[in-house]
Amino acid sequence: MIEVDYECYLKHRHWMGEALELAREAGRGGDIPVGAIVTDKKGNFLAGGENRKQRDQDPTAHAEIIAIRAASQKLNNWHLNDCTLYVTLEPCPMCAGAIIAARLGLLIYGADDPKTGVIRTVANFPDSLFSNHHLNVIEGILESQCREMLQHWFRERRRKI
Repeated sequence: MIEVDYECYLKHRHWMGEALELAREAGRGGDIPVGAIVTDKKGNFLAGGENRKQRDQDPTAHAEIIAIRAASQKLNNWHLNDCTLYVTLEPCPMCAGAIIAARLGLLIYGADDPKTGVIRTVANFPDSLFSNHHLNVIEGILESQCREMLQHWFRERRRKI
């Protein structure tokens, strides 16, 4: 785990808050509320994404994938070495693979995913032998807000069934 000074912590809280706003949009649209933001090496916004699997009928339309694609397009470069990805939920295997393939410099996520999280919870893709890129990770930024949003969304979905 990376040590974070107070100024960096405030910056991380800000961008995770922005990712939470995108997650709310996803939830309102009928998708699992997950949002992602990519920033450049100076901490400036590059791209954002929200889950859109249901709306787009696309199994790859996860928030992380959408944000990574948009950032790569904006930079005209798929190497995102100097970029940071903020995401409200620990990435799944597909997204972790894309994060590693994009060579992201830093991943910051909110809540652990005990079912499909492969950064630290169910598995550890970044530190696995098959990973060809060292990924720095910070976990738990706005964790309770991220977890509560997901839990609320799933409770509401079950209530409607």
